Amino acid sequence: MADSEDCCSTHLIDGDGTFNSSGLEAFMKTVKLSECGLSYAVVSIMGPQSSGKSTLLNHLFHTDFREMDAFKGRTQTTKGIWMARCTGLEPCTIVMDLEGTDGRERGEDDTAFEKQSALFALAVSDIVLINMWCHDIGREQAANKPLLKTVFQVMMRLFSPRKTTLLFVIRDKTRTPLENLEPVLREDIQKIWDSVPKPDAHKETPLSEFFNVEVVALSSYEEKEEQFREQVDKLRQRFNKSIAPGGLAGDRRGVVPASGFSFSSQEIWKVIKENKDLDLPAHKVMVATVRCEEIANEKFASFLMNEEWIEVEDAVQSRSVTGFGKKISSILDTCFSGYDMEAAYFEEGVRSAKRKQMEGKFLQVVQPAYQSMLGHIRSGTLEKFKEAFDKALRGGQGFAAASSSCRESYSKQFDAGCADAYIKQANWDAARVKEKFRRDIDAHITDVRTSKLSELRTSFEKKLNDALSAPIEALLDNAGDDTWPSIKKLLLRESEKAVEGFSAALTAFDIDEEEKDNMLSGLKDHARVAVEGKAKEEAGRVLIRMKDRFTTLFSHDSDSMPRVWSGNEDIRAITKTARSGSLKLLAVMAAIRLDDFADNIESTLDLALIETKPASKELNDALASSSWEKVPASQTLITPAQCKSLWRQFKTETEYTVTQAISAQEACKRGNNWLPPPWAIIALLVLGFNEFMTLLRNPLWLLLIFVAYLLAKAVWMQLDISREFRNGFLPGILSISTKFLPTVLNILRRLSEQGQRPASNDSPRNPVLTSSNSFVGDNNNMASSAAHAKAQ
Repeated sequence: MADSEDCCSTHLIDGDGTFNSSGLEAFMKTVKLSECGLSYAVVSIMGPQSSGKSTLLNHLFHTDFREMDAFKGRTQTTKGIWMARCTGLEPCTIVMDLEGTDGRERGEDDTAFEKQSALFALAVSDIVLINMWCHDIGREQAANKPLLKTVFQVMMRLFSPRKTTLLFVIRDKTRTPLENLEPVLREDIQKIWDSVPKPDAHKETPLSEFFNVEVVALSSYEEKEEQFREQVDKLRQRFNKSIAPGGLAGDRRGVVPASGFSFSSQEIWKVIKENKDLDLPAHKVMVATVRCEEIANEKFASFLMNEEWIEVEDAVQSRSVTGFGKKISSILDTCFSGYDMEAAYFEEGVRSAKRKQMEGKFLQVVQPAYQSMLGHIRSGTLEKFKEAFDKALRGGQGFAAASSSCRESYSKQFDAGCADAYIKQANWDAARVKEKFRRDIDAHITDVRTSKLSELRTSFEKKLNDALSAPIEALLDNAGDDTWPSIKKLLLRESEKAVEGFSAALTAFDIDEEEKDNMLSGLKDHARVAVEGKAKEEAGRVLIRMKDRFTTLFSHDSDSMPRVWSGNEDIRAITKTARSGSLKLLAVMAAIRLDDFADNIESTLDLALIETKPASKELNDALASSSWEKVPASQTLITPAQCKSLWRQFKTETEYTVTQAISAQEACKRGNNWLPPPWAIIALLVLGFNEFMTLLRNPLWLLLIFVAYLLAKAVWMQLDISREFRNGFLPGILSISTKFLPTVLNILRRLSEQGQRPASNDSPRNPVLTSSNSFVGDNNNMASSAAHAKAQ
């Protein structure tokens, strides 16, 4: 706060109504008000005595008005009207502190000065602060409503209209939001304005032509001083440059220049003092209002400090309290009875109105605890219902029977809990909570029902998938003319079986026929979708299956025995048969044939891909298409263009198998034809006749030839000449040339070992022949082993 030199506090009008003209002149000189022109603002405050008006002004404008000493009691502090200059604000702002209304010092009937001072403040001020308690909103007297009504009426009769801002300052703000308090206050002000008799010139004039109404709220100075100071500092900012356009002072029509402020103020006060017709509502009503308010506040404070209430309030935050309704009703009944006893001799209308306000205030505090109690009852009963319902289902009870019995039982429990929480003074209806509880039960039953039905359906769908998957895969693997008819039979059989079991399981859920039919139809649709999905999956592996089928048909005979390419097989015919079988598989898997429609896929593929004749333009166009004739697009697995591409890839990847078979056949033929041609044999006999005769004349040559034959045969068998020449003449010669010399040396070594052994009686007469025979036997064994390995 500023010192007296800064704010220049001056007693403008004393308690007897005497205007201090000299003091005002001195004040104007000190603050140099005359130099301000129109750049100044006047702010005044009015309100009940001891309501903290001076305290508010001192904090808001840094003045030094005398404040009430709370330790000396609630007595009159400000007498008459005081004025001071506000420091630290632009423009120059004059503040007037008015004597409080409803003071006991003036008595019940002497209210003329209150009316005069209030009217003076409205006449000279740009901004009038109406100081009022938060709990007084809605009261006829404590909010100065009768006073304002009189002031409005007299002001229009005495003075020319000027725009004044009424700033209602709500003190000791409670939890009720300002957004809820302000509309009530504005509505009351408008009603006062509408009820005031007006001159003909202003009968249709709105309140906004005379006043700007603003509302602010401040916390309790004694209980929340820090918060109060912060809010006051924020409010002070609104008074800075208050007369600027859009400022708090607003439109100041007919404002008096600063140099004429003293004369104008004196004339205004003179007119007000001479007016004897002003009248305000009886002071008796105001006293009743204040006193009943004090009694109500005392009862409310005692209720907040009641130990039983504190205990119940704390307990209900975390759990349900048994006997909640009876306990709270008893506490409220004690408080209300005490109010009725102490306020019995005050004015009945005020007493009843304040009791109603007090009840609302009490119930506003109790209601959160009541709602918490209902919440605990609802959540606790709902959890018990869920546990009982789940236990009944696990025990094998039908879904419909379990839901019905549990719903009925726990709804009764919830109703009993609500009855226990009932507060007789409040008469609150728990219908909405009950309805929410029933909705929660229904929602849980619906969720469980949906979950159980989903599990049931999933179970049958899985069984359908297992029953269809492997058989369909086997049928498509052995694709033929009866593949799709067999799949249709399989689908029909398994679908009927699943639908029958699903329908029997649904009877426990008590669902209507339409929903049941939809679920059964959905299961049938799932079966078809599963078949189509499996067919699409297998179609993605069609190339592998075509190659497997080709390999099977090409490499095995009609008895499923592996083919040995001996040279007598018709590889061309075998290849065509194997390819036709693979093409058959491609045609079967090209489209889904669960519906009754005929197609020409197989014939089109056969004519275009198997036949040796060049394909016609129509066939080429058919295979270049993205759809099959007479086949819906949704049923197509492999398009014609894809079939053509797959067939080209298939032929490329199986060409090697055919080539290998042809090479093996030719090699076999070469291995079986190692003798010279017949003409060479005849020429050899004719040309070698003389040499043959020479051998007959000399038997020694025959012996040498026989020995040479045995050695040659041993070498032949040892080297397996016929096997070496099966891969061709040149490879055979190269292989034999590398093995010939080691083989001959081995034979000679073994003959040498046989000759060095001592003769015995069992020794064979012809050791050379014996050795040769042993070599022949060894070579035969080696040849047999080689042949067996090749067969393997």
